[in-house]
Amino acid sequence: MLTVDPKFYKENVDTELEKLLPADLRIIRTKALDRSFLIGDIGIRCFYWHWLKLRRLAKNKEIDFVFISLFPAYSTLLGRLIYQEFRIPYAIDYQDPWVMYHTKKPFIFSKARISAWLAQFLEPFAVKKVSLLSSVADSYLQGVVSRNSHLQQCPKVIIPIGFDPVDFDSASKLNKEAYFFNPQDKKFNFIYAGAMLPYGYAVLELFFQSLVRLRENKPCIFDKIKVYFIGTGKSPDDKEGYNVRPMAQKYGLYENAVYEYPARIPYLDVLVHLKASDAVLVLGSTEEHYAPSKIFPAVFSKKPILAILHEKSPALRLLRESNAGRVLSFSGDTELNNLIPQTAAALEDITTLHFNENKVNYSIFNEFRAEAAAGKFAAALDKIVLNK
Repeated sequence: MLTVDPKFYKENVDTELEKLLPADLRIIRTKALDRSFLIGDIGIRCFYWHWLKLRRLAKNKEIDFVFISLFPAYSTLLGRLIYQEFRIPYAIDYQDPWVMYHTKKPFIFSKARISAWLAQFLEPFAVKKVSLLSSVADSYLQGVVSRNSHLQQCPKVIIPIGFDPVDFDSASKLNKEAYFFNPQDKKFNFIYAGAMLPYGYAVLELFFQSLVRLRENKPCIFDKIKVYFIGTGKSPDDKEGYNVRPMAQKYGLYENAVYEYPARIPYLDVLVHLKASDAVLVLGSTEEHYAPSKIFPAVFSKKPILAILHEKSPALRLLRESNAGRVLSFSGDTELNNLIPQTAAALEDITTLHFNENKVNYSIFNEFRAEAAAGKFAAALDKIVLNK
């Protein structure tokens, strides 16, 4: 695995993640331009050193394939460069779209506009000789294929971001405890953990409107509920970068029912809070293709889930068929207001009714476990490497 020395990152590094990696995994760390450099993107700052290391590995015949996952996106160019010189095949993994078109055009000299222009210019070069495309959802690849017609024949593999339930065991072995709330406080604590989605604020507002309805109609139920939004801020390390608080204040919910900690917390700490909670909140996006990977730790926390998702979200079927909680769906922005009564009722049911984890069909998620996902990807690589 090729990465960057942690001292060159601008964000805080979650060092505990290394405890989840196999002990025999070879990790190569390179230099990068200093954090004070004008350009913040780590993919640009480490590019030269990653290129040098990959060339050395290729010359020594230590690699047979190069796998590059974006973001950061500029590292995808390394695959093309190494292929050009050594004919080593490479894959690009689209965990998010690289080229994106916005209905609201950013300011002409803004970072967003420059990044969008570079993406349109560089993506064709990066994918020109790619041997495999992978993604968390087929819809993520439709755009890149439509822009680069030769990719119609390129092998593709769809592997949604999965989960390994063993991660919960790793968290418990560290004897960590929840610190945002007391699990014994006689409140019903909901947890939403992870970034706020760019197109998720309409769903968030629906949720808050449902809380208001519950406050008006069932104040005794409302008074029991506390909802914690963790890691939802504008940047990973900004403890003041509130995204949720302004809307919660608009509805008079902040600090009596809703709390936000904007900065990210370590992954294992997230699992501890999910396990200590009374229920998990999953809010989707008005984007049809959004496949929330956070449903997997939510499900394996073995706590009831309240999910509000687009009807075309791949997670919808999984949550419903597994009986992991209450799942509400919508087809567009205009339908969200119609869900307020149903969401309020779902909040009441989850808060007052006993959740039996034994009725959840966890086997539905077997294909998304880390071992299954790795096997699927390994099979795709074997076809390319062994037949080259």
